Amino acid sequence: MQAVYHLLWNIVQLLVALAILFVANYLRSPFLANLRFWLFWLVLGLSLSLIISAVIGIKKHRSLFKMLSVLVLIFSFAGFSSILGTEAKFHLVKHQIFSTDATRLEKLGNHFIVGYRDFEGLKKLVEHRAIGGVFITARNIKEQSKADIQQQISTLQAIRQQQGLSPLWIAVDQEGGIVSRLSPPLTQLPPLATIISEEQPIEQSKAAVIKYARIHGQELSEIGVNLNFAPVVDLNKGVVNPQDKFSQIYRRAISTDQEVVAKVALWYCQTLEEYGVKCTIKHFPGLGRVDTDTHIDHAELDTPLSELVADDWVPFRQVMNNSQAFTMLGHAKLMAVDDQNPVSFSSAVVGDMIRKSWQHDGVLITDDFCMQAVYRSKAGLAAATIEAINAGVDLVLIAFTQDLYYSAMDALLKADQTGILDQVVLDKSYRRLEQAKIISRG
Repeated sequence: MQAVYHLLWNIVQLLVALAILFVANYLRSPFLANLRFWLFWLVLGLSLSLIISAVIGIKKHRSLFKMLSVLVLIFSFAGFSSILGTEAKFHLVKHQIFSTDATRLEKLGNHFIVGYRDFEGLKKLVEHRAIGGVFITARNIKEQSKADIQQQISTLQAIRQQQGLSPLWIAVDQEGGIVSRLSPPLTQLPPLATIISEEQPIEQSKAAVIKYARIHGQELSEIGVNLNFAPVVDLNKGVVNPQDKFSQIYRRAISTDQEVVAKVALWYCQTLEEYGVKCTIKHFPGLGRVDTDTHIDHAELDTPLSELVADDWVPFRQVMNNSQAFTMLGHAKLMAVDDQNPVSFSSAVVGDMIRKSWQHDGVLITDDFCMQAVYRSKAGLAAATIEAINAGVDLVLIAFTQDLYYSAMDALLKADQTGILDQVVLDKSYRRLEQAKIISRG
């Protein structure tokens, strides 16, 4: 009976050691961001305990039990080494970035908008001129008033002003409806779709749309926000996927009609501009037909270009041509143009189609690069960041976990040093971003 007990105990230890190795290899993944601190110490403690237990077992037992103890020692030591190595590498990269020449860091940091979980850590990035903007969401404003949020934003902008730099982009996700990340304390508005009537000419809803946009524009402007990731101009194609936990475009889209979406979005954007707040039309090339959630998996849009041009892209083109709106690039692959890379870092889509063919010179920003469609892509985060910037993307959004910023920035610094980054493209992007800030402040 005692032998059976020892056998089961060794098997349990072996399974725990394998689990530790798995967690250690994925500890820096975005989906573990909320648990990373506690997991680190838990895995470290468990692996050390298993190592000690295995050493005792090797000395004490023979034959099968000794073999199992050896396996436990190997896997637990591998997990222990992996987690320490991963953390050491992360902190080394972080240290190297903060030790980089301020001019170089400012030049490349200008292309990042970063979310945060630690305000002091965010301040350090701003003090080192390492980012161009900040993304504020619900986790950052718990139990805070408008005045509290305004004070934090003012603190960051004061640092920039002392440095003689243009203001940071202060970005939020305040669409209305289910995506209202600053409500409360800001007013919780219903989705834009609920304030228009499909049964009447859309012009009759113009006043209601403008009134709606004025609430957003005024409240965001008052607390210091100058960039809103709204409106959604993906068409509502009625695609509902039970596995889609985050995108849910059918609940956020304005309408099924491309002309209605185009007009409503343009009214919304033009109104926000009156308050010095940029709007962001999203998520190009349109996620209305896509049934996969890019937060958690790869996605493809395989609709013929002729159909997209006549339908899904009408709102994008009209708003892009008639306002100062930013355009957010989604992570779906546009199969007719580039079946290998998500749109957000596709040279064929961004560089060749949007920049060259369409001659669009507005600001382009990616959706969150922490999403699995990028993080787990063939290219990976580092290469995706370089490809996005070289393609003509102006801003890379790293919203869910600030930690991924360091890997992305490290990749850009190395690419810049080795001559991989296209300096002409960088110069054009710098001009676009600074011009956008001038118009916004004006």
